[in-house]
Amino acid sequence: MNTPNRVESGEQSAGGVHYSLEPNLSSEEFIDCLVRSTLAERRPIESPETIRGMLQNASVLLTARWKDGHLVGVARALSDFHYCTYLSDLAVDVDYQRRGIGKELIRRTHEVAGKQTMLILLSAPKAVEYYPHIGMQQHPSAWYFPKPS
Repeated sequence: MNTPNRVESGEQSAGGVHYSLEPNLSSEEFIDCLVRSTLAERRPIESPETIRGMLQNASVLLTARWKDGHLVGVARALSDFHYCTYLSDLAVDVDYQRRGIGKELIRRTHEVAGKQTMLILLSAPKAVEYYPHIGMQQHPSAWYFPKPS
């Protein structure tokens, strides 16, 4: 199976929400969505260079836009397209949560990266209880080196 280093096309609508791969999503729009989702509390939004690098080096950058084009959700993932996909950011505007947008962003991200891959994510503290409801299993032994201050 020949897979690209970055997935750059495709769009579909569902339930009034337009889902699309947007590899050229602007840093400003991404940051605004992070703020409206509360994920900005744990992301380096004060560093435009870091945010630009996060977007430019994503394997999958999937957006959810409301009927009027307003960005209401984004999923950013890194993948080898064969074994694992790390869903590094899942942000849904708090005003649009509980409408299935997050679940659909996860499903579509996994579909784009390849259902044969293991989808991995680190939950935001407020979302820990959400993931079991959509069928994800918690892993008991994840480890990381914290980013230097």
